[in-house]
Amino acid sequence: MFANFRAFALLVLLSIFSGMALAQPAAKKDFEPTVGQSGKDVVWVPTPQALVDRMLDMAKLTQQDVHYDLGSGDGRTVITAAKRGGKAYGIEYNPDMVELARRNAQKEGVADKAIFKQGDIFTEASKKDYMQASLITLFLLPDLNVKLRPTLLDMKPGTRIVSNSFTMGDWKEDEKISAGGDCTSWCTAYLWIIPAKVAGNWKTSRGDLTLKQEYQMLSGNLARGNVTGIISEAKMNGDQITFTAAGTQYTGRVNGNTIEGTYKGGDGNGKWTATKQ
Repeated sequence: MFANFRAFALLVLLSIFSGMALAQPAAKKDFEPTVGQSGKDVVWVPTPQALVDRMLDMAKLTQQDVHYDLGSGDGRTVITAAKRGGKAYGIEYNPDMVELARRNAQKEGVADKAIFKQGDIFTEASKKDYMQASLITLFLLPDLNVKLRPTLLDMKPGTRIVSNSFTMGDWKEDEKISAGGDCTSWCTAYLWIIPAKVAGNWKTSRGDLTLKQEYQMLSGNLARGNVTGIISEAKMNGDQITFTAAGTQYTGRVNGNTIEGTYKGGDGNGKWTATKQ
């Protein structure tokens, strides 16, 4: 009888443990995004790898760059930049996408170089992260690009901005490329170079220079003695200024409120300097 009781007790215990095992929740599956899924401001669409490569080529990414991808999604742009040796960071609002990007970076062997942060790219906290970048990439809708534009224009002159497919309103791009090859959608990228701010009056070694500025494009005049000439072919390329006045071409580097450069043309060659008034 005792043996029968032991057998019965064993069966009861086995039944309990079996039930407990069946009751254990299934292992949580890793998050997998779907094209077109909703996000905070946009739906998610991955950038074709061919365009990622072309965007970083167009930006002339180097190992000295600090690169930020705004709205980094599955992390492919940041991971590609990290593989090229640059310091690469992504800011993404969706925490599931952030974890996915980190897993992808781990798989590609660049988890120590491709860093992902969860955050809103329009908040002050996130802005503090990427304001020191030398390269920004993004894939946002045109109205979001325009919303972000004032922040971008306050970045260091020479910072490169590369956008997948969408422009910056009336801020004309410096360059436009296509991914080419087998790319069939989302295959165009635009490049802008943040210009130094030079609008105003300058006292130069060649006369009084007045500049008006609309993004990287300049207009104005140079007054030398009693002669005032309208400048032409005037443009900023980061901190580099170029313009032509009275048949003489001027180039220079802007450093805050000073400019140093050279001129050549109708009245000879030489160096020129300017100080903002």
